[in-house]
Amino acid sequence: MKAAFAWGVDSGLIDMDPTKDVKKLISKTDGFHTWTPEEIEQFENRHPLGTMARLALDIMTYTGLRRQDASMIGRQHIKNGQIHFKASKNDEWVYLPIVPPLQKSIDASEAGDMTLLLTSRGKPFSSPASFGNWFRDRCVEAGVPGRAHGLRKAGAVLAAERGATVSQLKAVFGWTSDDMASLYTKRADRKKMGLETGGLLDRS
Repeated sequence: MKAAFAWGVDSGLIDMDPTKDVKKLISKTDGFHTWTPEEIEQFENRHPLGTMARLALDIMTYTGLRRQDASMIGRQHIKNGQIHFKASKNDEWVYLPIVPPLQKSIDASEAGDMTLLLTSRGKPFSSPASFGNWFRDRCVEAGVPGRAHGLRKAGAVLAAERGATVSQLKAVFGWTSDDMASLYTKRADRKKMGLETGGLLDRS
């Protein structure tokens, strides 16, 4: 609307822009929805082991990789039970263990070679967006509100709540600064302190 009024003033159709001093409303959100354990279980029930949807979930859940990296991981990145991969966003090397549940999911699926995740035609996804859209449809099928990026957040929350340090989170999630890692560790510390301190209010 502001652009329309500005165009009107420039064109001489109106004398003044009534939206000139109106401040833009900024809504504060937490970004992508963070999956809950219940939502992950609901997705798993809809997409059991052996399905490509389940493999996609497990790759993102057990590695914390971004969707573009999760869709690009292939057997050439797996060495001695570990994933060695250069993150596409910042070219940082990420080293991750393939935990037993992830290995079980890979073994149960008709995973590809150059990319573990494949389309219904048996081809690698053409882009991160196409993978994201495909995974979104699988989420809709499962009736969960989460999307691909929310699994990364869920992994960071879980790791922080289990005591991961800032340096450890940076190593796993490929962050180059302390900002994101500190955000999750501070939230985890706040939750832990709140639960511990809350017990002190018990007057029984």
